[in-house]
Amino acid sequence: MKKEYDVIIIGAGISGLTNAALLSKAGFSCCVIEKEPVVGGCIQGFKRKGFVFDTAIHWLNQCGENGMGTRIFQLIGNDYPKAVEMSNIFRYKSKEINYLLTNKPDILKAELIKDFPHEKKGIEKLFRVAKKIGNASEQFKFLIRTKESMGLIEKIFFSLKSFRTIIPMIPYAMYDGDKGIKKGLNKYFFKDKKLHKLYSSEKDLLSCIFPIAWAYVNDYQKPIAGGAQNYTSWLKYVTNYFNNDVITRATVNKITFKDNTVTGVTFTKKGEEHSISSKYVIAACDVETLYKKMLPKGIVSEKFIKKLDDAVLYASGVSISIALDCPASELGINDENISITREGIPRKDHETGDPLNSAMFVSAPSERDKTLVPEGKGDIHIYLLAKIEYNNYWQTDGFKNGEYIRGEKYKKHKEEYTKIVIDRVEKELDIDIKSHILFTDTATPITYIRYTGNKNGSIMGARPGRSNMQAKIAHYKTPINNLFLSGHWAELGGGVPIALQTALNSTLLILKKENKKLFNVLANYSDGKIPINDVIKLNLLKEYDNSWIKE
Repeated sequence: MKKEYDVIIIGAGISGLTNAALLSKAGFSCCVIEKEPVVGGCIQGFKRKGFVFDTAIHWLNQCGENGMGTRIFQLIGNDYPKAVEMSNIFRYKSKEINYLLTNKPDILKAELIKDFPHEKKGIEKLFRVAKKIGNASEQFKFLIRTKESMGLIEKIFFSLKSFRTIIPMIPYAMYDGDKGIKKGLNKYFFKDKKLHKLYSSEKDLLSCIFPIAWAYVNDYQKPIAGGAQNYTSWLKYVTNYFNNDVITRATVNKITFKDNTVTGVTFTKKGEEHSISSKYVIAACDVETLYKKMLPKGIVSEKFIKKLDDAVLYASGVSISIALDCPASELGINDENISITREGIPRKDHETGDPLNSAMFVSAPSERDKTLVPEGKGDIHIYLLAKIEYNNYWQTDGFKNGEYIRGEKYKKHKEEYTKIVIDRVEKELDIDIKSHILFTDTATPITYIRYTGNKNGSIMGARPGRSNMQAKIAHYKTPINNLFLSGHWAELGGGVPIALQTALNSTLLILKKENKKLFNVLANYSDGKIPINDVIKLNLLKEYDNSWIKE
């Protein structure tokens, strides 16, 4: 570790590591500081007894051949992990529904028309609208840049371009909640109550349409062999290749600044406090932790802190990883994501954490990637939407020193909870899992808080929506000069594409101050005005030998 860097990055999730790799390519010295012993944040997964549990990524978007994520990776190197197109995507499963969405969505359309001939017109319209929205969504890869990096004229043209892209979505954007989705489906598509059950847990009408839309444009991918950990392995390798540093087991205590301009950070590692200085700091971490703990009170207005407190966040979750003594396909679970929902309950009850009611995703990562498990074995991953408050904060023993206390009650609750969930999956899918279990591992929202630091264990940060937009929750620039946000608090939305987008944008904000020529080139590339080959030919980015070897 050096005493001084150009840029310090707080958090080694995929966003922070992408920041580090991009800045390294741009010629900056940088240091990533991560509180956990391993890098990767949510997408890291874990290894146990010969099994690799790829727990976070059920699917990818914008990481195909021409996707936004791929376009950002190409700025770093050609040896980036190449995502693979998914053929089987979602199986919608409930008491009365069982349908599979593939990368050929017209097959599902024909099946629905066969089963609901009286709703043929509405079903055809749904798929027609989805195809139109899918084609429009292809332009998102050229709408990467934040307006905070633009001049006035650019902002005007960007707004017009964005508006043209979202036009197909506008008629359906205002329908959310139980009444809203029912009204929207009735108005635009179909009225059959059984068909409505396809969408028992979605929070808004567009969420019903987008899976089909993305399927039409082949925008569902899965990680390469070895799992999602390859993304963080690659990004860390590139950062180290340029002699930049990634420090783990280190907790940032405060941001230092002078004359309202950042000067560095102090952090604790192995009980010792260290200080390093830098011209810039990128906080790829929880925004409330940054504003409430790393900065003095009063730097951020109480009014804005209140807006963050009231922000609508994504739920947290429960992640149950199951090691099997046989391939999952022998139990009837193949390579698609199975969405299991309860019918006849309010939508909000699908994300409480109640093991009998919460929406679930069941998948078998080893059916997509045999390298994740020992030969002849398999795995199942069950993910439920959940809230931190469920069952008295998951039966923890209070809150002390910034952490929930995990005692015997918590441990027993996890064991009982896991059994209930597995019983439910066995019943819903009519299969036997328990007699094939080698071992299980369960993560709760308490676990998500420990490993990500995100408020309430949120898996992705602040949701898109009217209230968060009006409150201007998403932002890159902070009240301290040269202190920028990255990750899921800089933009509304979630997932790997948003994390990568924010990394590029926070990098651009630094380049705009430090290297205007490179900033203009990357801004034009982000906007789709020049191809990657033209960027490389200009030799403004440092050379990298593409020597990473995947795990």
